[in-house]
Amino acid sequence: MWNFRGTFFALLQNYHYFCLIIGQEPRKKNDMGKIIAIANQKGGVGKTTTAINLAASLAVLEKNVLIIDADPQANTTSGLNFDPENSDHRTLYEILIGKLGAEDALIQTELPKLHMIPSHINLVGAEIELLDVKERESVLKKALASIKDRYDFIIIDCSPSLGLITVNCLTAADSVMIPVQPEFFALEGLAKLIQTIRLVQNGINPELAIEGFVVTMFDGRTKVHNQVVAQLREHFKDMVFDTVITRSIRLSEAPSYGKPIILYDVMNNGTANYMNLAKEVLDKNEASNG
Repeated sequence: MWNFRGTFFALLQNYHYFCLIIGQEPRKKNDMGKIIAIANQKGGVGKTTTAINLAASLAVLEKNVLIIDADPQANTTSGLNFDPENSDHRTLYEILIGKLGAEDALIQTELPKLHMIPSHINLVGAEIELLDVKERESVLKKALASIKDRYDFIIIDCSPSLGLITVNCLTAADSVMIPVQPEFFALEGLAKLIQTIRLVQNGINPELAIEGFVVTMFDGRTKVHNQVVAQLREHFKDMVFDTVITRSIRLSEAPSYGKPIILYDVMNNGTANYMNLAKEVLDKNEASNG
């Protein structure tokens, strides 16, 4: 078996600041509008699934929630039963290039307390169009200022890349939640993500914190999954959420029906997993604000 301890810390050995980052508590939010970016540039780790279902669970728990699809693939948009091709040019792309205010792109989802700002493949071009914009890393933060206080939580599904759009998301965010699949290749990209977080902290958003690591696609029958989770908890302690998201066929099916798991199969383990994760997030933030 590969040496998790040696391999993981070898990946991070050039990032001495990492120890300071993971030691941070999520910063206190003022009154409303805690912004959590869901980020990991490694694809296939459950990032979009986590964004959709965490947002839906918080909404079911009577919180006012906005989910922002910041990925040109628009999987969050379609996963909540909206066709990106029928967006009527009211997406994150139009917001970022200044053609639309954030309030004009809000969409009501099937859940009464959950709104969405959708995405479109055009978002790919936003990075080029923002290159000559003054303070281009802060465009999203400024755009959200007018609506932030309408919501208890704003969840951003970041693109699986570390480009300008993701930097905008991290600049706007109060904290970052990092989905981690308990396998070696899923861990390899964490060093680059941490480096990007460090650069954002050192420059434009010094208060950006790590909300926590959430283990996704967990299969308790697999020895390596249990070993990786044990090592994560040993090294990162309470930075790893107690809740793990177990692998589930129904959880994978739900987006194809345009529903979060709680509306697709309320009795599925995935529903319980994400409700527990939402409650952890609430407890954590209530404690930090206490």
